Amino acid sequence: MAADLIINAASYEVRIALVEHSELVEFYLERPVEKGLVGNIYYGRVVRVLPGMQAAFVDIGLERNGFLYVDDVTAWPQQVENSTNGLGNDDDQMPPESLLKREPGMNIDDLLVEGQELLVQISKEPIGTKGARLICNITLPCRNLVFMPMTDHIGISRKIEDEETRARLREMIEELRPADTGFIVRTVGDNASRADLEADMEFLLNLWSEIQDRAVSRKVPCLLYEDLDITLRVLRDVFSPNIDRVVVDEKSTFERVLNFVKNFAPRLAHKVHYFAEDTPVFEAYGIAMDINRALNKKVWLRCGGYIIIEATEALTVVDVNTGRFVGKHDLEDTFFKANVEAAREIAYQLRLRNIGGIIIVDFIDMEQEFHREEVVRIMQEAVKRDRCRVNVLKVTELGLVQMTRKRMRDDLSGIMCEPCNCCGGDGYVKSRRTISYEIFRKISKGATTTVGGKVKIRVNPRVAAMMLKEEAATIHQLEDDIHRQIIIEPDKHLSVEKYEIIWEAGDR
Repeated sequence: MAADLIINAASYEVRIALVEHSELVEFYLERPVEKGLVGNIYYGRVVRVLPGMQAAFVDIGLERNGFLYVDDVTAWPQQVENSTNGLGNDDDQMPPESLLKREPGMNIDDLLVEGQELLVQISKEPIGTKGARLICNITLPCRNLVFMPMTDHIGISRKIEDEETRARLREMIEELRPADTGFIVRTVGDNASRADLEADMEFLLNLWSEIQDRAVSRKVPCLLYEDLDITLRVLRDVFSPNIDRVVVDEKSTFERVLNFVKNFAPRLAHKVHYFAEDTPVFEAYGIAMDINRALNKKVWLRCGGYIIIEATEALTVVDVNTGRFVGKHDLEDTFFKANVEAAREIAYQLRLRNIGGIIIVDFIDMEQEFHREEVVRIMQEAVKRDRCRVNVLKVTELGLVQMTRKRMRDDLSGIMCEPCNCCGGDGYVKSRRTISYEIFRKISKGATTTVGGKVKIRVNPRVAAMMLKEEAATIHQLEDDIHRQIIIEPDKHLSVEKYEIIWEAGDR
Protein backbone atom coordinates (compact mmCIF):
# COMPACT_ATOMS: atom_id res chain seq x y z
CA MET A 1 0.00 0.00 0.00
CA ALA A 2 1.45 3.34 -1.09
CA ALA A 3 0.90 5.73 1.83
CA ASP A 4 2.34 9.07 2.89
CA LEU A 5 1.97 11.09 6.08
CA ILE A 6 1.97 14.82 5.25
CA ILE A 7 2.57 17.33 8.07
CA ASN A 8 1.82 21.02 7.52
CA ALA A 9 3.03 22.88 10.63
CA ALA A 10 2.53 26.53 11.57
CA SER A 11 2.60 28.36 14.89
CA TYR A 12 -1.20 28.74 14.87
CA GLU A 13 -2.25 25.38 13.42
CA VAL A 14 -0.92 21.90 12.66
CA ARG A 15 -2.56 19.85 9.91
CA ILE A 16 -1.70 16.22 9.22
CA ALA A 17 -2.96 14.13 6.32
CA LEU A 18 -2.69 10.40 5.75
CA VAL A 19 -2.72 9.78 2.00
CA GLU A 20 -3.17 6.30 0.54
CA HIS A 21 -2.83 5.76 -3.21
CA SER A 22 -2.98 9.57 -3.69
CA GLU A 23 -6.30 9.73 -1.78
CA LEU A 24 -6.80 11.54 1.52
CA VAL A 25 -8.11 8.95 4.03
CA GLU A 26 -7.45 10.52 7.45
CA PHE A 27 -7.08 14.15 8.51
CA TYR A 28 -5.89 15.53 11.85
CA LEU A 29 -5.95 19.14 12.97
CA GLU A 30 -4.84 20.87 16.16
CA ARG A 31 -4.69 24.52 17.10
CA PRO A 32 -2.78 25.62 20.20
CA VAL A 33 -5.78 27.66 21.38
CA GLU A 34 -8.03 24.58 21.04
CA LYS A 35 -5.65 21.81 22.05
CA GLY A 36 -7.22 18.39 22.61
CA LEU A 37 -7.53 16.86 26.08
CA VAL A 38 -8.06 13.15 25.40
CA GLY A 39 -5.44 11.06 27.18
CA ASN A 40 -4.65 13.67 29.85
CA ILE A 41 -4.57 12.36 33.43
CA TYR A 42 -5.88 14.45 36.35
CA TYR A 43 -6.18 14.15 40.09
CA GLY A 44 -9.76 15.31 40.68
CA ARG A 45 -12.40 15.61 43.36
CA VAL A 46 -15.95 14.27 43.20
CA VAL A 47 -18.31 17.24 43.48
CA ARG A 48 -21.64 15.51 42.89
CA VAL A 49 -22.89 11.92 42.88
CA LEU A 50 -26.08 11.24 40.90
CA PRO A 51 -27.63 7.83 41.80
CA GLY A 52 -30.48 8.45 39.36
CA MET A 53 -28.00 8.65 36.48
CA GLN A 54 -25.46 6.21 37.97
CA ALA A 55 -22.78 8.82 37.35
CA ALA A 56 -20.75 11.50 39.09
CA PHE A 57 -19.33 14.90 38.25
CA VAL A 58 -15.63 15.34 38.99
CA ASP A 59 -13.78 18.65 39.29
CA ILE A 60 -10.51 18.29 37.37
CA GLY A 61 -9.70 21.99 37.11
CA LEU A 62 -11.34 22.65 33.74
CA GLU A 63 -14.14 25.08 32.91
CA ARG A 64 -16.74 22.28 33.11
CA ASN A 65 -16.69 19.31 35.46
CA GLY A 66 -15.95 15.93 33.96
CA PHE A 67 -18.57 13.17 33.74
CA LEU A 68 -17.75 9.74 35.23
CA TYR A 69 -20.15 6.85 34.57
CA VAL A 70 -20.44 3.99 37.06
CA ASP A 71 -18.99 1.39 34.65
CA ASP A 72 -15.82 3.50 34.34
CA VAL A 73 -15.16 3.69 38.09
CA THR A 74 -12.05 2.02 39.46
CA ALA A 75 -11.13 3.32 42.88
CA TRP A 76 -8.20 2.81 45.24
CA PRO A 77 -9.58 1.20 48.46
CA GLN A 78 -7.65 3.65 50.66
CA GLN A 79 -9.05 6.61 48.72
CA VAL A 80 -12.58 5.36 49.38
CA GLU A 81 -11.88 4.81 53.09
CA ASN A 82 -10.21 8.20 53.58
CA SER A 83 -12.91 10.07 51.67
CA THR A 84 -15.68 8.33 53.60
CA ASN A 85 -14.08 9.35 56.89
CA GLY A 86 -13.67 12.91 55.68
CA LEU A 87 -9.89 12.63 55.69
CA GLY A 88 -7.35 13.57 53.05
CA ASN A 89 -4.60 11.28 51.85
CA ASP A 90 -1.80 11.96 54.33
CA ASP A 91 0.43 9.10 53.22
CA ASP A 92 3.69 9.81 51.47
CA GLN A 93 2.93 7.15 48.89
CA MET A 94 0.01 6.38 46.61
CA PRO A 95 -2.41 3.71 47.88
CA PRO A 96 -1.62 0.06 47.16
CA GLU A 97 -1.94 -1.54 43.74
CA SER A 98 -5.04 -3.54 44.68
CA LEU A 99 -8.20 -1.88 43.40
CA LEU A 100 -11.86 -1.63 44.30
CA LYS A 101 -13.75 -2.30 41.09
CA ARG A 102 -17.46 -2.31 40.53
CA GLU A 103 -19.11 -5.63 41.21
CA PRO A 104 -22.50 -6.55 39.69
CA GLY A 105 -25.23 -4.73 41.58
CA MET A 106 -22.95 -2.00 42.97
CA ASN A 107 -24.29 1.51 42.42
CA ILE A 108 -22.40 4.75 41.96
CA ASP A 109 -23.02 5.77 45.58
CA ASP A 110 -21.48 2.47 46.74
CA LEU A 111 -18.22 3.49 45.07
CA LEU A 112 -18.02 7.28 45.27
CA VAL A 113 -18.87 10.01 47.76
CA GLU A 114 -18.72 13.78 47.41
CA GLY A 115 -15.28 15.11 48.26
CA GLN A 116 -13.52 11.89 47.29
CA GLU A 117 -10.25 12.31 45.39
CA LEU A 118 -9.75 10.26 42.25
CA LEU A 119 -7.17 9.63 39.56
CA VAL A 120 -9.04 10.00 36.24
CA GLN A 121 -8.25 10.19 32.55
CA ILE A 122 -10.17 11.96 29.78
CA SER A 123 -11.56 9.49 27.26
CA LYS A 124 -13.73 11.89 25.24
CA GLU A 125 -13.34 15.60 24.58
CA PRO A 126 -15.85 18.12 25.97
CA ILE A 127 -18.42 18.57 23.19
CA GLY A 128 -20.89 21.46 23.13
CA THR A 129 -22.23 22.00 26.63
CA LYS A 130 -21.07 18.59 27.85
CA GLY A 131 -17.99 18.18 30.00
CA ALA A 132 -15.23 15.68 29.30
CA ARG A 133 -16.00 11.96 29.65
CA LEU A 134 -13.75 10.44 32.33
CA ILE A 135 -12.49 6.95 33.14
CA CYS A 136 -10.61 5.64 36.19
CA ASN A 137 -8.94 2.74 34.38
CA ILE A 138 -5.81 4.62 33.26
CA THR A 139 -4.09 3.72 29.98
CA LEU A 140 -0.68 4.97 28.83
CA PRO A 141 0.22 4.35 25.17
CA CYS A 142 3.69 3.98 23.72
CA ARG A 143 4.97 2.90 20.33
CA ASN A 144 4.20 -0.82 20.54
CA LEU A 145 2.36 -1.16 23.84
CA VAL A 146 -0.48 0.32 25.86
CA PHE A 147 0.09 0.12 29.62
CA MET A 148 -2.88 -0.46 31.94
CA PRO A 149 -1.46 -0.07 35.47
CA MET A 150 -4.79 -0.87 37.15
CA THR A 151 -5.52 -4.09 35.27
CA ASP A 152 -3.98 -7.56 35.35
CA HIS A 153 -4.45 -8.39 31.68
CA ILE A 154 -2.58 -9.10 28.45
CA GLY A 155 -4.23 -8.10 25.20
CA ILE A 156 -3.26 -8.29 21.55
CA SER A 157 -4.71 -5.97 18.91
CA ARG A 158 -7.52 -7.69 17.04
CA LYS A 159 -6.00 -6.48 13.80
CA ILE A 160 -3.04 -8.81 14.40
CA GLU A 161 -4.76 -11.89 13.02
CA ASP A 162 -1.90 -14.39 12.68
CA GLU A 163 -2.23 -16.84 15.60
CA GLU A 164 1.48 -17.62 15.78
CA THR A 165 2.32 -13.92 16.02
CA ARG A 166 -0.30 -13.41 18.71
CA ALA A 167 1.03 -16.33 20.72
CA ARG A 168 4.63 -15.11 20.39
CA LEU A 169 3.75 -11.60 21.55
CA ARG A 170 1.64 -12.84 24.45
CA GLU A 171 4.45 -15.08 25.67
CA MET A 172 7.01 -12.24 25.59
CA ILE A 173 4.70 -9.85 27.46
CA GLU A 174 3.99 -12.49 30.11
CA GLU A 175 7.72 -12.94 30.71
CA LEU A 176 8.51 -9.21 30.82
CA ARG A 177 5.62 -7.57 32.69
CA PRO A 178 5.57 -6.96 36.46
CA ALA A 179 2.91 -8.76 38.46
CA ASP A 180 -0.63 -7.30 38.51
CA THR A 181 -0.08 -5.01 35.52
CA GLY A 182 -1.74 -5.01 32.13
CA PHE A 183 -0.40 -4.46 28.62
CA ILE A 184 -1.95 -4.43 25.16
CA VAL A 185 0.20 -4.95 22.08
CA ARG A 186 -0.76 -2.39 19.44
CA THR A 187 -1.20 -3.17 15.76
CA VAL A 188 2.16 -1.57 14.88
CA GLY A 189 3.83 -3.94 17.33
CA ASP A 190 3.15 -7.09 15.30
CA ASN A 191 6.81 -7.31 14.26
CA ALA A 192 8.27 -5.89 17.47
CA SER A 193 11.27 -7.70 18.94
CA ARG A 194 11.71 -8.59 22.59
CA ALA A 195 14.07 -5.62 22.98
CA ASP A 196 11.46 -3.25 21.47
CA LEU A 197 8.78 -4.44 23.88
CA GLU A 198 11.13 -4.31 26.85
CA ALA A 199 12.16 -0.72 26.02
CA ASP A 200 8.53 0.39 25.72
CA MET A 201 7.64 -1.35 28.96
CA GLU A 202 10.49 0.30 30.86
CA PHE A 203 9.50 3.73 29.54
CA LEU A 204 5.84 3.26 30.50
CA LEU A 205 6.62 1.95 33.99
CA ASN A 206 8.89 4.93 34.68
CA LEU A 207 6.22 7.30 33.36
CA TRP A 208 3.59 5.76 35.64
CA SER A 209 5.93 6.10 38.63
CA GLU A 210 6.36 9.82 37.85
CA ILE A 211 2.58 10.30 37.61
CA GLN A 212 2.13 8.65 41.02
CA ASP A 213 4.78 10.91 42.56
CA ARG A 214 3.06 14.02 41.16
CA ALA A 215 -0.30 12.91 42.58
CA VAL A 216 1.22 12.84 46.07
CA SER A 217 2.84 16.28 45.89
CA ARG A 218 0.27 18.39 44.04
CA LYS A 219 -2.93 20.04 45.19
CA VAL A 220 -6.27 18.64 43.95
CA PRO A 221 -7.58 19.29 41.31
CA CYS A 222 -4.51 19.19 39.08
CA LEU A 223 -3.13 17.95 35.78
CA LEU A 224 -0.71 15.05 36.30
CA TYR A 225 0.06 14.02 32.73
CA GLU A 226 -0.48 15.68 29.37
CA ASP A 227 -0.53 13.52 26.27
CA LEU A 228 1.73 14.27 23.31
CA ASP A 229 0.81 17.02 20.88
CA ILE A 230 -0.95 16.05 17.65
CA THR A 231 2.27 15.71 15.60
CA LEU A 232 4.03 13.25 17.89
CA ARG A 233 0.78 11.49 18.77
CA VAL A 234 0.03 10.71 15.11
CA LEU A 235 3.60 9.52 14.61
CA ARG A 236 3.26 7.25 17.63
CA ASP A 237 -0.14 5.87 16.59
CA VAL A 238 -0.05 5.88 12.78
CA PHE A 239 3.56 5.80 11.56
CA SER A 240 4.48 2.21 10.74
CA PRO A 241 6.49 0.26 8.13
CA ASN A 242 3.39 0.51 5.90
CA ILE A 243 3.96 4.27 5.58
CA ASP A 244 6.33 5.10 2.70
CA ARG A 245 7.19 8.69 3.63
CA VAL A 246 6.65 11.29 6.34
CA VAL A 247 6.85 14.75 4.77
CA VAL A 248 7.22 17.83 7.01
CA ASP A 249 7.18 21.39 5.66
CA GLU A 250 8.57 23.28 8.69
CA LYS A 251 12.22 23.00 9.75
CA SER A 252 11.94 22.91 13.54
CA THR A 253 9.00 20.51 13.39
CA PHE A 254 10.97 18.30 10.98
CA GLU A 255 13.88 18.13 13.42
CA ARG A 256 11.55 17.33 16.31
CA VAL A 257 9.83 14.61 14.26
CA LEU A 258 13.14 13.11 13.19
CA ASN A 259 14.43 13.06 16.77
CA PHE A 260 11.21 11.40 17.99
CA VAL A 261 11.37 8.71 15.30
CA LYS A 262 15.05 8.03 15.99
CA ASN A 263 14.20 7.40 19.66
CA PHE A 264 11.06 5.30 19.23
CA ALA A 265 11.37 3.74 15.76
CA PRO A 266 14.97 4.19 14.56
CA ARG A 267 14.49 1.73 11.69
CA LEU A 268 11.97 4.12 10.14
CA ALA A 269 14.04 7.32 10.44
CA HIS A 270 15.06 7.20 6.77
CA LYS A 271 11.42 7.74 5.79
CA VAL A 272 11.24 11.23 7.32
CA HIS A 273 11.74 13.99 4.72
CA TYR A 274 11.82 17.78 4.77
CA PHE A 275 9.62 19.56 2.20
CA ALA A 276 11.54 22.67 1.12
CA GLU A 277 9.58 23.72 -1.99
CA ASP A 278 7.79 27.07 -2.35
CA THR A 279 4.44 25.44 -3.17
CA PRO A 280 2.40 24.73 0.00
CA VAL A 281 2.73 21.04 0.81
CA PHE A 282 -1.04 20.40 0.92
CA GLU A 283 -1.43 21.93 -2.53
CA ALA A 284 1.49 19.92 -3.88
CA TYR A 285 -0.23 16.72 -2.77
CA GLY A 286 -3.73 17.87 -3.82
CA ILE A 287 -5.09 17.66 -0.29
CA ALA A 288 -6.63 21.12 0.22
CA MET A 289 -9.57 20.46 -2.12
CA ASP A 290 -10.27 17.05 -0.53
CA ILE A 291 -10.57 18.66 2.90
CA ASN A 292 -13.11 21.19 1.67
CA ARG A 293 -15.16 18.44 -0.01
CA ALA A 294 -15.19 16.49 3.27
CA LEU A 295 -17.26 19.29 4.84
CA ASN A 296 -20.12 18.96 2.32
CA LYS A 297 -23.32 17.15 3.24
CA LYS A 298 -23.79 15.76 -0.28
CA VAL A 299 -21.17 13.39 -1.71
CA TRP A 300 -21.47 12.36 -5.35
CA LEU A 301 -20.69 8.79 -6.37
CA ARG A 302 -18.86 7.89 -9.59
CA CYS A 303 -21.95 6.11 -10.94
CA GLY A 304 -24.03 9.31 -10.71
CA GLY A 305 -25.77 8.57 -7.43
CA TYR A 306 -25.05 10.42 -4.20
CA ILE A 307 -25.17 10.14 -0.42
CA ILE A 308 -26.35 12.74 2.11
CA ILE A 309 -24.63 12.81 5.52
CA GLU A 310 -26.62 14.49 8.30
CA ALA A 311 -25.37 14.68 11.88
CA THR A 312 -27.67 15.03 14.89
CA GLU A 313 -26.77 15.23 18.57
CA ALA A 314 -27.43 11.52 19.13
CA LEU A 315 -26.50 9.89 15.83
CA THR A 316 -25.49 10.37 12.19
CA VAL A 317 -27.85 9.53 9.34
CA VAL A 318 -26.66 8.63 5.84
CA ASP A 319 -29.16 8.57 2.97
CA VAL A 320 -28.34 6.85 -0.34
CA ASN A 321 -29.94 8.08 -3.58
CA THR A 322 -29.68 7.00 -7.24
CA GLY A 323 -29.36 10.62 -8.43
CA ARG A 324 -28.41 10.60 -12.12
CA PHE A 325 -27.65 6.87 -12.19
CA VAL A 326 -30.18 5.02 -14.38
CA GLY A 327 -28.42 1.66 -14.78
CA LYS A 328 -28.35 -0.64 -17.81
CA HIS A 329 -30.45 -3.71 -17.01
CA ASP A 330 -33.29 -3.64 -14.49
CA LEU A 331 -34.35 -1.66 -11.43
CA GLU A 332 -33.01 -4.18 -8.89
CA ASP A 333 -29.60 -4.23 -10.58
CA THR A 334 -29.49 -0.43 -10.65
CA PHE A 335 -30.29 -0.16 -6.95
CA PHE A 336 -27.77 -2.89 -6.06
CA LYS A 337 -24.89 -1.27 -7.96
CA ALA A 338 -25.64 2.16 -6.47
CA ASN A 339 -25.73 0.66 -2.95
CA VAL A 340 -22.46 -1.22 -3.46
CA GLU A 341 -20.63 1.96 -4.46
CA ALA A 342 -22.32 3.88 -1.65
CA ALA A 343 -21.23 1.26 0.93
CA ARG A 344 -17.56 1.74 0.04
CA GLU A 345 -17.91 5.52 -0.05
CA ILE A 346 -19.67 5.63 3.32
CA ALA A 347 -16.87 3.60 4.96
CA TYR A 348 -14.35 6.04 3.44
CA GLN A 349 -16.28 9.14 4.53
CA LEU A 350 -16.71 7.93 8.12
CA ARG A 351 -12.97 7.45 8.41
CA LEU A 352 -12.08 10.72 6.70
CA ARG A 353 -14.57 12.83 8.65
CA ASN A 354 -13.94 10.89 11.90
CA ILE A 355 -17.67 10.39 12.45
CA GLY A 356 -18.35 8.33 15.56
CA GLY A 357 -21.21 7.05 17.67
CA ILE A 358 -24.39 5.54 16.23
CA ILE A 359 -24.72 5.67 12.43
CA ILE A 360 -27.87 4.76 10.50
CA VAL A 361 -27.59 4.14 6.74
CA ASP A 362 -30.73 4.23 4.59
CA PHE A 363 -29.77 2.26 1.49
CA ILE A 364 -32.02 2.15 -1.57
CA ASP A 365 -34.59 -0.62 -1.09
CA MET A 366 -33.61 -3.95 -2.65
CA GLU A 367 -35.97 -6.87 -3.09
CA GLN A 368 -33.46 -9.73 -3.15
CA GLU A 369 -32.10 -10.93 0.19
CA PHE A 370 -28.80 -11.89 -1.49
CA HIS A 371 -28.25 -8.28 -2.59
CA ARG A 372 -28.94 -6.93 0.89
CA GLU A 373 -26.49 -9.37 2.47
CA GLU A 374 -23.86 -8.59 -0.18
CA VAL A 375 -24.07 -4.84 0.47
CA VAL A 376 -23.55 -5.41 4.21
CA ARG A 377 -20.63 -7.77 3.52
CA ILE A 378 -18.97 -5.18 1.27
CA MET A 379 -19.35 -2.50 3.93
CA GLN A 380 -17.93 -4.79 6.62
CA GLU A 381 -14.96 -5.44 4.36
CA ALA A 382 -14.49 -1.73 3.63
CA VAL A 383 -14.39 -0.67 7.30
CA LYS A 384 -11.53 -3.09 8.07
CA ARG A 385 -9.10 -0.42 6.86
CA ASP A 386 -10.39 1.91 9.58
CA ARG A 387 -8.17 2.13 12.68
CA CYS A 388 -11.21 2.83 14.86
CA ARG A 389 -13.46 -0.01 15.96
CA VAL A 390 -16.51 -0.24 13.66
CA ASN A 391 -19.45 -2.61 14.09
CA VAL A 392 -21.85 -3.14 11.15
CA LEU A 393 -25.16 -4.91 11.82
CA LYS A 394 -27.50 -6.62 9.37
CA VAL A 395 -30.19 -4.86 7.35
CA THR A 396 -33.34 -4.22 9.41
CA GLU A 397 -36.90 -4.87 8.26
CA LEU A 398 -37.11 -1.22 7.21
CA GLY A 399 -34.03 -1.59 4.99
CA LEU A 400 -31.72 0.31 7.36
CA VAL A 401 -28.17 -0.65 8.31
CA GLN A 402 -27.12 0.20 11.86
CA MET A 403 -23.47 0.87 12.62
CA THR A 404 -21.34 2.05 15.52
CA ARG A 405 -17.91 3.63 15.28
CA LYS A 406 -15.80 4.41 18.32
CA ARG A 407 -15.82 8.14 19.01
CA MET A 408 -12.59 9.51 20.50
CA ARG A 409 -12.64 13.14 19.43
CA ASP A 410 -14.81 15.64 17.62
CA ASP A 411 -15.52 15.03 13.95
CA LEU A 412 -14.09 17.14 11.13
CA SER A 413 -17.05 19.52 10.85
CA GLY A 414 -17.06 20.00 14.63
CA ILE A 415 -13.41 21.06 14.52
CA MET A 416 -13.49 23.24 11.40
CA CYS A 417 -17.03 24.67 11.44
CA GLU A 418 -19.33 26.59 13.75
CA PRO A 419 -23.12 27.11 13.72
CA CYS A 420 -24.40 29.58 11.12
CA ASN A 421 -25.22 32.96 12.70
CA CYS A 422 -28.33 33.14 10.50
CA CYS A 423 -29.90 29.71 11.02
CA GLY A 424 -28.25 28.84 14.35
CA GLY A 425 -27.03 25.56 12.94
CA ASP A 426 -30.48 24.31 11.84
CA GLY A 427 -29.61 24.48 8.15
CA TYR A 428 -32.78 26.42 7.36
CA VAL A 429 -34.12 29.95 7.81
CA LYS A 430 -37.65 31.23 7.40
CA SER A 431 -38.49 32.12 3.82
CA ARG A 432 -38.60 35.77 2.73
CA ARG A 433 -42.37 35.53 2.28
CA THR A 434 -42.85 34.07 5.76
CA ILE A 435 -40.82 36.95 7.24
CA SER A 436 -42.81 39.49 5.19
CA TYR A 437 -46.16 38.19 6.43
CA GLU A 438 -44.84 38.05 10.00
CA ILE A 439 -43.98 41.76 9.73
CA PHE A 440 -47.39 42.59 8.21
CA ARG A 441 -49.19 40.91 11.14
CA LYS A 442 -47.11 42.83 13.70
CA ILE A 443 -47.86 46.13 11.93
CA SER A 444 -51.60 45.37 11.87
CA LYS A 445 -51.54 44.59 15.59
CA GLY A 446 -49.31 47.55 16.51
CA ALA A 447 -51.45 50.05 14.62
CA THR A 448 -54.26 49.58 17.12
CA THR A 449 -52.11 50.53 20.14
CA THR A 450 -49.58 53.07 18.86
CA VAL A 451 -49.81 56.60 17.51
CA GLY A 452 -47.64 57.55 14.56
CA GLY A 453 -47.68 59.01 11.11
CA LYS A 454 -45.43 56.51 9.37
CA VAL A 455 -44.13 52.99 9.82
CA LYS A 456 -40.53 52.24 8.86
CA ILE A 457 -39.47 48.64 8.25
CA ARG A 458 -35.75 47.91 8.31
CA VAL A 459 -35.07 44.46 6.77
CA ASN A 460 -32.55 42.39 4.85
CA PRO A 461 -32.23 43.57 1.20
CA ARG A 462 -33.60 40.26 -0.11
CA VAL A 463 -36.73 40.59 2.02
CA ALA A 464 -37.06 44.24 1.03
CA ALA A 465 -36.91 43.30 -2.66
CA MET A 466 -39.75 40.81 -2.24
CA MET A 467 -41.90 43.33 -0.35
CA LEU A 468 -41.41 46.05 -2.95
CA LYS A 469 -42.07 43.78 -5.93
CA GLU A 470 -44.09 40.63 -5.25
CA GLU A 471 -45.88 42.00 -2.19
CA ALA A 472 -46.39 45.57 -3.42
CA ALA A 473 -50.18 45.13 -3.62
CA THR A 474 -50.24 43.74 -0.07
CA ILE A 475 -48.27 46.77 1.16
CA HIS A 476 -50.73 49.20 -0.45
CA GLN A 477 -53.71 47.35 1.06
CA LEU A 478 -52.06 47.37 4.49
CA GLU A 479 -51.43 51.13 4.23
CA ASP A 480 -55.12 51.68 3.49
CA ASP A 481 -56.13 49.49 6.43
CA ILE A 482 -53.95 51.24 9.04
CA HIS A 483 -54.13 54.72 7.41
CA ARG A 484 -50.35 55.16 7.51
CA GLN A 485 -47.49 55.19 5.08
CA ILE A 486 -45.14 52.19 5.16
CA ILE A 487 -41.47 52.84 4.33
CA ILE A 488 -39.21 49.88 3.56
CA GLU A 489 -35.51 50.36 4.24
CA PRO A 490 -32.99 47.64 3.19
CA ASP A 491 -30.17 46.96 5.66
CA LYS A 492 -27.39 44.62 4.53
CA HIS A 493 -26.24 44.13 8.14
CA LEU A 494 -29.48 42.30 9.03
CA SER A 495 -29.89 38.57 8.34
CA VAL A 496 -32.99 37.33 6.54
CA GLU A 497 -34.82 36.57 9.79
CA LYS A 498 -33.92 39.84 11.54
CA TYR A 499 -35.91 43.05 11.13
CA GLU A 500 -36.94 46.27 12.90
CA ILE A 501 -40.33 48.01 12.93
CA ILE A 502 -40.05 51.71 13.78
CA TRP A 503 -43.20 53.77 14.53
CA GLU A 504 -42.51 57.40 13.71
CA ALA A 505 -44.29 60.15 15.62
CA GLY A 506 -47.19 61.95 14.01
CA ASP A 507 -50.96 62.33 14.04
CA ARG A 508 -53.11 59.37 13.24
